[in-house]
Amino acid sequence: MPVTDASARLSLPFILPSQAQKHVTYNTAIERLDALVQLVFEQIGINVPPALPQEGQVWALGAAPTGAWAGRPGQLAQWLSPGWAFYTPQEGWRAWDKTAAQPVIFDGSAWVPAGGTQNQPGLGIGTSWDAGNRLAVASPASLFSHEGGSHQLKVNKAADGDTASLLFQSDFTGHAEMGLAGNTDFSVKVSPDGITWTDAITIEATTGLVGGQAVQTDPTDTGTGKLARADLTYGPGNLLGVVAETGGVPSGAVIERGANADGRYVRFADGTQICTRVVDEAGLAVDVPIGAFFRSAGLDYAFPAAFTEVDHVSGTLGASENATLQDAAWFGKVGLGSSTLATDWTGVSIYSAISVVAIAAESTRLTLTAIGRWF
Repeated sequence: MPVTDASARLSLPFILPSQAQKHVTYNTAIERLDALVQLVFEQIGINVPPALPQEGQVWALGAAPTGAWAGRPGQLAQWLSPGWAFYTPQEGWRAWDKTAAQPVIFDGSAWVPAGGTQNQPGLGIGTSWDAGNRLAVASPASLFSHEGGSHQLKVNKAADGDTASLLFQSDFTGHAEMGLAGNTDFSVKVSPDGITWTDAITIEATTGLVGGQAVQTDPTDTGTGKLARADLTYGPGNLLGVVAETGGVPSGAVIERGANADGRYVRFADGTQICTRVVDEAGLAVDVPIGAFFRSAGLDYAFPAAFTEVDHVSGTLGASENATLQDAAWFGKVGLGSSTLATDWTGVSIYSAISVVAIAAESTRLTLTAIGRWF
């Protein structure tokens, strides 16, 4: 026979020998079992009794209950019409919290989440988890899908110097990694053995510019497999522009064109330069018989752009648009003196057999050409 009048764990009342109205004791035990077995809470930590409780509903009381619950902190209250029944929880009791939609457990002082998906030490799906891989999945594929809209997969790290990345392995040896590796720049790294790593591509967090071993570093970097940089290669954006060089290596556009009062010029990235100048020369005084040979005095003209060296100079001669000659036009050639300076044509002379006695003002057109290098 029992030595007490109630059970040790749930305090279920016992039917005692020679007890009258044994059904009352029995029904009280059944009611207690009905409340505590498969325990369900309407709310946890509540202090004010509900106005219209439903039969059998249970609440986990807070630290300062009032009204009909006064003086029952931390207990369980069940409505059994026409009044309340109270129970004292014990460590290890489990229940379902309807408000939070999760299982809870009594740790001896409070109801805390238990089991489910919250605060689990690890999860293994098709395999076992460990301290370094608290979520482990062995599966042909893993799906992360939307919930009717967008979807983000987030990899977060504690500080800039830590790593947040995706590591790709073969037989658990790393061969590729992408993400934030030790800084906030995005990088793609590769390795033949999981030990030696190469930063193939990096994207700077502050500028968005691309670098790395797979990207061209300077104009002479034309290694096989390199990705070309826009500022080091040529296309529609920099084919025409200002040519430049550094140490003899082109560093600007491919072709540069220009014009000024001294004529026109074109420069190429390899150093070639061509200058032209068209001059309508004002009246050269001539007093020779018709058809006689004529040579003007030396004339000097500036180049439209400077040379470092001149390889070739030439000129042609003809009648200008303002010529007043009424018969045959001029014919002849331009003679060039020592045109080797970097800044101008020097000693240009006009040679011609003329068809009139005199040359009218600005009737002579000279077309001059020089070819050389700008660096």
